[in-house]
Amino acid sequence: MRMVSNAVSQNFARKVAAEGVTVAEWTFMRALFDDEGMAPTALADRMGMTRGAISKLADRLAAKGLIRRDESATDGRGQILSLTPAGRAEVPILARLADANDLDYFGVLSGDEREALDRILKALVDRRGLTVTPAD
Repeated sequence: MRMVSNAVSQNFARKVAAEGVTVAEWTFMRALFDDEGMAPTALADRMGMTRGAISKLADRLAAKGLIRRDESATDGRGQILSLTPAGRAEVPILARLADANDLDYFGVLSGDEREALDRILKALVDRRGLTVTPAD
């Protein structure tokens, strides 16, 4: 399992690196994609990361022009993180890379095999109570 996991992850990391982001940055951007804006604390909770890790990722993505920080309307000291238009345009590109990466690795399986693997992995997620996608 580890060999497959590492191969899939490393291949995907190379693909997103060609787009100028890391896997953790992609995961951050994907988490913001469905929301107009999110407080760093809420994003940290959603991603299962520390507030410090979120802050570092936000710094990197802001420097790349992919996210912006705005003042919270309800908390003068708080921030709201959101994608810039460039960041919002990049997410579907990265999502296609993720899908292509999955197809590269799992497309060699028959439909029945993919369904069985999906069922087993979902059972592990459920039974282990996994709620966030690791992003390191």
